[in-house]
Amino acid sequence: MLRSDLPIDPDIRLWVFLPIVVITFLVGVLRNYVTILLMSTKRVDLQQIQDSQALIRSRILRENGKYLPKNSFLMRKYFFNNPDSGYMTLAKNRPSIQPNPMNDPTMMSDMLKNNLTNMLPTILIGGWINWTFSGFVTTRVPFPLTLRFKPMLQRGIELSSLNSSWVSSASWYFLNVFGLRGIYILVLGENNAADHTKGMQDQMSGAAMSMPADLKPAFKAEWEMLEIYEHHEAK
Repeated sequence: MLRSDLPIDPDIRLWVFLPIVVITFLVGVLRNYVTILLMSTKRVDLQQIQDSQALIRSRILRENGKYLPKNSFLMRKYFFNNPDSGYMTLAKNRPSIQPNPMNDPTMMSDMLKNNLTNMLPTILIGGWINWTFSGFVTTRVPFPLTLRFKPMLQRGIELSSLNSSWVSSASWYFLNVFGLRGIYILVLGENNAADHTKGMQDQMSGAAMSMPADLKPAFKAEWEMLEIYEHHEAK
């Protein structure tokens, strides 16, 4: 029979429940500032920025060209689509060079820093909390759960008769690691490094984000749309 009326010492709230919350929060704040200190300055590809701005200007020209005199519109179109020296003509024929991110020492060091600031503190603090507060039942979720939740919510407590709604100290720590995101955003701002889920997402997508986008198809499509655009001056 599962025990659902387990009495808990009120001192557990003061000496176990709240300290785990405070420790988790302070470790997240410390992780945020350490990440800021270790963050390397990312180099900006000026050519890529220039190409992106050129695509935006061409799109604006197509959308608002009717407000320009025909001669002014054709001058701007000539700048982009001149068969010999037009910006988009040269850009869509420019050979694309995709650098290998694995050869970039900056990206490799950033991945190592992410591992150090995200995974290592979580493992160390989690092990210390599991050792210090081992065997404590800290709280209970306010709704019934099935037996499949026992391994997740009752780590470190092997009691088959304990109701699945009770949460052990080790599981309470991991719930705080992933559940304090709203407080981190409130205290540290939106783009903080304390959020553990955000750090995992950045680590998984870091290599993909570091790869520069190939704008040749975009230039080709924009060149064709601007080429067939017919100017009709607005009256």
